[in-house]
Amino acid sequence: MLEVNNLRVQYDDFIAVDSVSFSVEEGQWLMLVGPNGAGKSTVLNAVAQTAPYTGEILFDGKNLKTMRPDQRATQIGVLSQNHFVEYSFTVEEIVRLGRYSHTRGFFSEKGTDNEEAIEQALEKTGMTEQRNQSVLTLSGGELQRTFLAQVLAQNPKILLLDEPTNHLDLIYQKQTFSLIREWLHVPGRAVVSVVHDLSLAKLYGTHAILLDHGKAVSSGILSEILTPENLNEVYKMDVGAWMKTLLSTWD
Repeated sequence: MLEVNNLRVQYDDFIAVDSVSFSVEEGQWLMLVGPNGAGKSTVLNAVAQTAPYTGEILFDGKNLKTMRPDQRATQIGVLSQNHFVEYSFTVEEIVRLGRYSHTRGFFSEKGTDNEEAIEQALEKTGMTEQRNQSVLTLSGGELQRTFLAQVLAQNPKILLLDEPTNHLDLIYQKQTFSLIREWLHVPGRAVVSVVHDLSLAKLYGTHAILLDHGKAVSSGILSEILTPENLNEVYKMDVGAWMKTLLSTWD
């Protein structure tokens, strides 16, 4: 589905991502992991066409750079860490924007498919009751769920998620990751996400790329990538021991 070849992102003299290559196939959930500054979000932004890059990014064999934005929007959905909303849109209006690429225009007639997609997205993210509420009055977690609903309503083939549970309480973290896993069970879909929580990455991911200073240290099947040896080298600490220390506080 997605193929990234020799990806490089450079800002002046700073190389944020250096010669990263990977592919994502149907049914896979690729986790981008690594310490702060490793280049995780930059890789995701490049795939989303919001960061300048050299190299090649293909979706179903087509170069993403040559695809029109509306064409990309029917194939790829993006959920960022932070959302900046300056207008008093309602939750439903924000979610409805996710259907824009599937219609003839913003003011086109409402279709059954569009309405069903919007209703399902609101319901799955727990935002039905807030559908008429201004997004300017939402908490950070509610705003994140609103934009997740927008992406789900978009019905893409690939989800690009940058810390999808950012700002979310524990219950919504669990619900969100479970919802994404359920979404992934439909044939013809895949997920690429940036996750700082290694436990969540191990629990939900199928594949992983371990990044450090813009380079891919290791990539492949998650269980073979997130090993103690690899993690300790990149994080410069005994990751397993620290995780066990955290777990011990619940004994």
